[in-house]
Amino acid sequence: MGENIFMELSLIVIITAVIAGIFRVLKQPIIIAYIASGILLSSYGLNIVTAHDAIGAFSQFGIAFLLFMVGINLNPQIIRDVGKVSVITGLGQIFFTSVIGFFIAEAFGFNGIESAYIAIALTFSSTIVIMKLLSDKKDLESVYGRISVGFLIVQDIVAMLILMIVSSSAGGGSVMETIAEAVIKGSLLITGVVVIGTYVLPHIIKRMANQQELLLLFCIAWCFALASVFNFFGFSIEIGALLAGISLSTSSYRYEISSRIKTLRDFFILMFFVFLGTQMEFGNFSEFILPVIAFSIFILIGNPLIVMVLMGLLGYTKRTGFLAGLTVAQISEFSLILVALGVKMGHLDTKILSFVTIVGLITIGGSTYFIMYGKKIYQLISKYLDVFERKEGKKDEHKYSSHGDYEVLILGYNHVGSTLAKTMNKLKKQFLVIDFNPETVIKLVQQKIDCRYGDVEDADIFEDIDFNKVKLVVSSVKDFEINVSIIKRVLARNKDCIIMVVSESVDDAVQLYEQGASYVIMPHFIGGHHTSTIIESHGFDIKKFMSEKIKHLEELKV
Repeated sequence: MGENIFMELSLIVIITAVIAGIFRVLKQPIIIAYIASGILLSSYGLNIVTAHDAIGAFSQFGIAFLLFMVGINLNPQIIRDVGKVSVITGLGQIFFTSVIGFFIAEAFGFNGIESAYIAIALTFSSTIVIMKLLSDKKDLESVYGRISVGFLIVQDIVAMLILMIVSSSAGGGSVMETIAEAVIKGSLLITGVVVIGTYVLPHIIKRMANQQELLLLFCIAWCFALASVFNFFGFSIEIGALLAGISLSTSSYRYEISSRIKTLRDFFILMFFVFLGTQMEFGNFSEFILPVIAFSIFILIGNPLIVMVLMGLLGYTKRTGFLAGLTVAQISEFSLILVALGVKMGHLDTKILSFVTIVGLITIGGSTYFIMYGKKIYQLISKYLDVFERKEGKKDEHKYSSHGDYEVLILGYNHVGSTLAKTMNKLKKQFLVIDFNPETVIKLVQQKIDCRYGDVEDADIFEDIDFNKVKLVVSSVKDFEINVSIIKRVLARNKDCIIMVVSESVDDAVQLYEQGASYVIMPHFIGGHHTSTIIESHGFDIKKFMSEKIKHLEELKV
């Protein structure tokens, strides 16, 4: 029996690896590959899966690890950093999506309970998918990235509360009694977790930090212990695992814990989504074709519109609202977990799980492309989005400049940009820094450096700059396509302007020169040349190197 299960699991992993590779080429989230693998392995495909109990058990571990990891990265303090816009947008999007979704579901003939589950499930967006995509695009520090992360956290907190209520409803009774009982028991349990997490866990974690294996084992035990305690009191294991993670979210060792558990999570979550795929039913799926299309369009287009309206009313630019709106154009792992829990509790039929999973596949796939190419899409349709933007001053359109005539534009205030700014100050040249990180802009304001918040990919960023006066543009951005776009836009306004860009590839550097760059900065070449110069100058004199070290440290601290 054990050997049969081992062989079956081996086949599942091998087949899933192949399908995941295909989806990687298509630039799709791996979650979709897992679900697609489950469908292929089910009775609708290869019909390989027979050890449903074993795989189901593995899937439970997957859910626990997934939510434990979400909890570790779900630091509520982030909400305070991004301000009220995340709370208002997060709660507003949940409200409007759920209300509209409920009426759409009822219009398609779903009963009250099914409509409520569907409407609520479709309000949540995938924190894991969005965080990965924003990280890959290096947009986590942008204004829209910070706001998106903020309202995703708000959604996750609301999802946690809903899961608590649903998981405690197995005992029957009226809705109000169920909610009241869930609130009382949940409050007591959460209070206990907070007390332990504040006064006990930090001391235990600190003592175990030097023994990596013991630290990993303790964190897993803490996750499973809380999951079991919450399950014992009538809640789901998902809630316990999530709270176990949240209790460690403020620990100074959370990154180390997260990195060590990530591999375990990745394996077991594979089993959860594969198992989910095997549970899908397509026997009567023809009756769901129109609802699937309607809800997919609603999530892909309706959700972003809701966010754009809310952010426009709060005073943000149409660009920030549009890019933030794209991050809610899909449903979440919580959506699937909530509906799966509803099936387990006897509230829903498995066909509803299949329906929501198909909507998930479509929206996660579609929104991935939306987010990846969001800035290009914005450039195409920006002129039609004026209705989502206030005409007066906007909260995210920061311009701190004493005049409009500049000889030098510095695009991106990283190591290259900051060094150039110092040089321009020494030369007493009028220069403007453009950067997409709001914290960087604030620091520049404090240093009384002319600056503005903006993304160099935005065609509007140069609109009010008089390029007849600009003699030099330096881009410290490393992206090849962005630099090509900058070169074309600058040359279209001033063909005599000197343009310097950064590249880490020899081939890209050659192409940038062909596009019109005056000089391509290659950090590795410059670094190698500088290192060689120092060695030629100092030889093997340790005292001279120590002097160079002190000088360099002073420069780094400025």
